[in-house]
Amino acid sequence: MNENTLKGNWKDLKGSVQEKWGELTDDDMDRIEGKADQLAGAIQKRYGRSQEEAKKEVNDWLDNS
Repeated sequence: MNENTLKGNWKDLKGSVQEKWGELTDDDMDRIEGKADQLAGAIQKRYGRSQEEAKKEVNDWLDNS
């Protein structure tokens, strides 16, 4: 899956994202709006990951979804 697919299917994928990263709030999800960089930023903030770690997690999830 690429970022365009993420944006286009965001409403359907929100549940999957919250399942994987359960500490993300509804406000986080509203801010993310299907943007991979926003998702990585929220993961970085909520989980204390480095920017590189968060981006890798998102990219791995996108590749396997």
